[in-house]
Amino acid sequence: MNNQRKKTVVAGALGECVHVAGVTNFLRLAESAGWRTVFLGPAVSVEEMIQTARREKADMVGVSYRLTPETGERLLGEFAEAASELHEKGVRFAFGGTPPVAERVEKIGFFERVFDGSQPPEAILAYLKGRQNGSAKEADFPQSTVERIQWKSPYPILRHHFGLPTMEDTIAGIEKIAEAGALDVISLGIDQDAQENFFHPERQDPRRKGAGGVPVRSAEDYRALYQASRRGNYPLLRTYSGTDDFIKLAEMYVDTINIAWCAIPLFWFNQMDGRGPWDLEGSIHEHQSVMKWYGEHHIPVELNEPHHWGMRDSSDVVFVVSAYLSAYNAREFGVKDYIAQMMFNSPPGLSDAMDLAKMLAVMDMVEPLQNEDFKVWRQTRIGLLSHPLDPDAARGHLAASTYLQMAIKPHIYHIVGHTEAHHAATADDVIEASRIVRRSIENALGAPDMTADKTITKRGKELVKDAALLLEAISRLAGPGTGDPLTDPATLTRAVTSGLMDAPQLRNNKFGRGEVRTRIVSGASVTVDAKGKPLKEQKRISALT
Repeated sequence: MNNQRKKTVVAGALGECVHVAGVTNFLRLAESAGWRTVFLGPAVSVEEMIQTARREKADMVGVSYRLTPETGERLLGEFAEAASELHEKGVRFAFGGTPPVAERVEKIGFFERVFDGSQPPEAILAYLKGRQNGSAKEADFPQSTVERIQWKSPYPILRHHFGLPTMEDTIAGIEKIAEAGALDVISLGIDQDAQENFFHPERQDPRRKGAGGVPVRSAEDYRALYQASRRGNYPLLRTYSGTDDFIKLAEMYVDTINIAWCAIPLFWFNQMDGRGPWDLEGSIHEHQSVMKWYGEHHIPVELNEPHHWGMRDSSDVVFVVSAYLSAYNAREFGVKDYIAQMMFNSPPGLSDAMDLAKMLAVMDMVEPLQNEDFKVWRQTRIGLLSHPLDPDAARGHLAASTYLQMAIKPHIYHIVGHTEAHHAATADDVIEASRIVRRSIENALGAPDMTADKTITKRGKELVKDAALLLEAISRLAGPGTGDPLTDPATLTRAVTSGLMDAPQLRNNKFGRGEVRTRIVSGASVTVDAKGKPLKEQKRISALT
């Protein structure tokens, strides 16, 4: 048994100040960092704070004051004088308040750290976990995904796509984002030519340079992008897995950007969606090989699969089944840490209640797959197509959807910035979106349990039941001698070509049928018949098999 004494922090609002929200947030972070906390509350006298620090044998005292700067400067000066004996004995003192008060307190020179409300939670966590000065080092910030998740808890780690049409602008933007401490993970948005033809310069088209992201053309380009991130809060980097030469790209990503995790689909990024050279069955096989490679190298894997169905107006059942197939394949091909991505607001028009029910169904299907060798980490995001064009409305949507997503306690929050409907995010856009999201997350930590709503839980159970029917139907497509039909590329291909896995926007597709009809009914995306009436999943399956 570990009998080591926990360090103790005593904190409260000093003098006549009654504002304690900052104090409670500080203490919540301290608890997650392993401290024993003592909350003194509002309007604490100098004498009471010092007496309590002595009685509790405090290792740190946190002081807050958010009123008039002149009064605060005088009061904090008196406090510093009265607490000098504790200071000399090694007790640490931290202050938190408004910027005008913090500026004056900084000049007193008594407090080890002064926080003015602009610091992100991870900066405060880094301080509470050992860093005692303002000079950040790479060692202060975990450089692997799982460690970063655990380190930042109870907050999710934040990621955002970023990639501008030139290397120079992208490097400058990464530097700015890192210095601002806006993200834990920068997802490099590379241009389409780099995704398809990185190792094939003869196939590259100079006219497409920078189309869709940053035009990386060499390993040195990736190293330059990584070097730009070595500052501020030292964010992790990751990027697309590409659509060809998957293992060669993976090896380069590990070598150049210490890739945080792999993201790859199961059914997509091939001839079916026009984003790669492989046919459907061949690409499934290749994607499984990529999963296996990353699993062998103990790097997390995300299958960015379900939202591709949702963005094509699939039913909620198909969305849930694709999420299960993704996690199941990841486990069977040796992934140790699996990132389950759940894109809310996809398709647009879903109600918050039915959206949440769908994600609870995903979790009910996926999380039981966990074992000692397979861990599921939840990642949520806003629907790529759901942001309104008006920037003010988009800011509201970003905040509201973030708040909803916190109901399932994600480990990773993928910010889809409020500018998405208008333009690719600049560094300033990313930083602003991060601030909006952080506030929503902080508010949501005290939210009621929306997952307990009876309408939501009922819909979730219905989806799990229907998903089981669809998975059984897919398994029956397997040919003679097939081992596991749910990992067999030929069977999975037939799941699409047969119409079992289908979406309206696959009409006239080379592989998908696009024959299914879906509508938003009572806030859910459901299959309907020719008259627009909801169609039971069993009846839809029977008509196809």
